[in-house]
Amino acid sequence: MHLNAPMRAALAAASEDRIVFDLGGIEAQYDSLLAELPDISVRFAMKACPVDEVLACLAQRGSGFDAASPNEIAQALRTGVPVSRIHYGNTIKSDRNIVDAYRLGVRDFATDSTQDVAAIAAHAAGSRVFCRLATSGDGALWGLSRKFGCSAADAVLVMEAAHSAGLTPSGLSVHVGSQQMTSDAWQDAFERLADVLTSLNARGIFPDHINLGGGLPALGYLDNRGRPLDPPVDKIFAVIREGMQQLRAVSESPLAFIMEPGRHLIADHGAIRAHVSRLSSREQIDGEREHWLYLSCGKFNGLYEMDQLQYRLVFPSHAGGEHVPAVVAGPTCDSDDGYAHEHNRVSVPASAASGDPVWILSCGAYAIGYMTQGFNGFNPLPYTWIRGE
Repeated sequence: MHLNAPMRAALAAASEDRIVFDLGGIEAQYDSLLAELPDISVRFAMKACPVDEVLACLAQRGSGFDAASPNEIAQALRTGVPVSRIHYGNTIKSDRNIVDAYRLGVRDFATDSTQDVAAIAAHAAGSRVFCRLATSGDGALWGLSRKFGCSAADAVLVMEAAHSAGLTPSGLSVHVGSQQMTSDAWQDAFERLADVLTSLNARGIFPDHINLGGGLPALGYLDNRGRPLDPPVDKIFAVIREGMQQLRAVSESPLAFIMEPGRHLIADHGAIRAHVSRLSSREQIDGEREHWLYLSCGKFNGLYEMDQLQYRLVFPSHAGGEHVPAVVAGPTCDSDDGYAHEHNRVSVPASAASGDPVWILSCGAYAIGYMTQGFNGFNPLPYTWIRGE
């Protein structure tokens, strides 16, 4: 994440802990994505950042929304976006969820089972459905390989069931896993899509769109050893463009393409102003002495994904001086509230003292949505926003 002058000023001016979103940076990232994939319609994955101001700026840019519940649908509608640009992207939904979404005007539903298709037909008659194919999740920090999606054979059955039930079998979808670090995963997804599309066309079913889901990576994270993650974004975009051409060549009807980016658009354009709770040194039972840096926020109030990655830390009141390797952890009485990997040691100022400010970068994704209502009595972070350079 690049700390531009307005973001740096906003973090420096904050006297209390908070997360700051750079709306200008988010808009620029959206424009950059469309420059790489001009044939894509964006449906922002709301779960990544359910902040009204962020959603509004994306809606004004032309984005639609991938919603996973009636509450998210209602929030999306408050941006003023046409309901035709909102789809119910969660394959898991109750009858009541379907009824409420249909009442709000949604007519596009994700599915991955014949049971769900039957429920949609009963409670959202005439709607369009897109079937989610399972992927391995290999290469992603968070693979999504079992809870969602079905096999190619099941996908054909699901789409045939939708057609028979009076629904429109409108599309296929995939998700290659969150923070996908390889282009191979995308190549595999396109091959799966091509096979199912060919099978459906042979059965007289002609989907009109392909939803490529989420998975596009953010660039500002560190791995569990503190090294910069380096996703091959140029190669990923090239594979996606080639895959879209491949599917258009296979399909017997015109295809439109949708994506559901979340963290790729907002992760690197949010930062937390936190503070040091304590830098301490303790001998462990194996005789090793460790430094621990306890922050005012952690896994349960802003840094939920710290079990899989590290965030870049900036200590604005400490320029130079001696540093020590420390384990970074949050303030709660929970052993999961810290970096999990045995090699997780972060170089921190040896003079860091309680109350010193710490800026935590690339926190725009999932920081708000995953926060508890005050686990252990530590408050969720408030947020603010700027419109940077």
